[in-house]
Amino acid sequence: MGGGGQLTEPGSGRAGGVYTWEEVQSHSSRNDQWLVIDRKVYNITQWAKRHPGGFRVISHYAGEDATEAFAAFHPNPAFVQKFLKPLQIGELAASEPSQDRNKNAAIIQDFHALRAQAESEGLFRARPLFFCLHLCHIVLLEALAWLMIWHWGTNWMLTLLCSVMLATAQSQAGWLQHDFGHLSVFKKSRWNHLLHKFAIGHLKGASANWWNHRHFQHHAKPNVFRKDPDVNMLSIFVVGATQPVEYGIKKIKHMPYHRQHQYFFLVGPPLLIPVFFHIQIMHTMISRHDWVDLVWSMSYYLRYFCCYIPLYGLLGSVALISFVRFLESHWFVWVTQMNHLPMDIDHEKHQDWLTMQLRATCNIEQSFFNDWFSGHLNFQIEHHLFPTMPRHNYHLVAPHVRALCEKHGIPYQMKTMWQGLTDIVRSLKNSGDLWLDAYLHK
Repeated sequence: MGGGGQLTEPGSGRAGGVYTWEEVQSHSSRNDQWLVIDRKVYNITQWAKRHPGGFRVISHYAGEDATEAFAAFHPNPAFVQKFLKPLQIGELAASEPSQDRNKNAAIIQDFHALRAQAESEGLFRARPLFFCLHLCHIVLLEALAWLMIWHWGTNWMLTLLCSVMLATAQSQAGWLQHDFGHLSVFKKSRWNHLLHKFAIGHLKGASANWWNHRHFQHHAKPNVFRKDPDVNMLSIFVVGATQPVEYGIKKIKHMPYHRQHQYFFLVGPPLLIPVFFHIQIMHTMISRHDWVDLVWSMSYYLRYFCCYIPLYGLLGSVALISFVRFLESHWFVWVTQMNHLPMDIDHEKHQDWLTMQLRATCNIEQSFFNDWFSGHLNFQIEHHLFPTMPRHNYHLVAPHVRALCEKHGIPYQMKTMWQGLTDIVRSLKNSGDLWLDAYLHK
């Protein structure tokens, strides 16, 4: 079937070609990208730059079957078809399997059936009251924090309490913008996009486009080096079991990695949001001329300084927001890393959606506090499998996911909150020990 490429001009919109997986896999470079969705072959080389989710996330599936990822990210596939149709250049040959490489067809079929069951049970329908109440408690926290200082003054104890309340509001706003960013609140995507800009911009001072382009890569290829930006540690840390050995063999020592479980407390939680993310967000908005997101972001800082400069002065207000970001950063880092950092982190293995997500994620036990504290990301497995599902339904689909994993012998990890947090430090120490052994002896 190798002659399929001669039947149509790639990117012409004529869907007459017949291709093998080998041919599709050969088109996986930066300037030549094909992918497969439901056995149809698409040339996305030129269109990838216009992809709403970003160039990188769709490019991560170049030369691969993207059927499961496409279903996971797009709540309205029919709408997206009008963009896909002109890109179709053919389909897989009848003799070719529907899945590429060594993916398990039975797992893929069973997961497809589970998704259909969840849709039929209404688990992708959001409850508006849930998200309205969540927004109300964020606004209430911010209002009470300001009123407390305005009424009783700016002594140290009240300032500390105000900081904790504002950091709580910021963290909870982070979970809310996450809901809108994943298109899990409204049926119409444009309402999700608009409220996402409001939540991440006006409530948090960040950028929706920066978040989208970064976070969707993480979901598309979690814990995969050079594809998931969340495991790009800028050589400050080595993670997983593969990278430390590679660094050790190459005698790479940018940091004393055997001590990373100790300096993590000084570098990771305190600095991620107030330093690294803040610089990255501002640089991204300005360098990409993303003026809309910049205006949304500035609206947050305008509101904040109008409220607090009369109470603390300019320098005091800057110190207060810096301390709030410091507290928020601890909350964010510990919650987001306990589900991923202790899991398998490696190079691309081309696994099916279920296996790939379960390899990279684990859950934390359910409780009212855990749900609230983590924004329901204690159900990280279900969130990664169904990123557009409203979070208040994760606990309903979880038993079905667990049963499917048991059927196919895929580990489904559930931990206590304390175990999840301590596993972050344990995994960093294990990776550091692997690096030291390879550095000294290999």
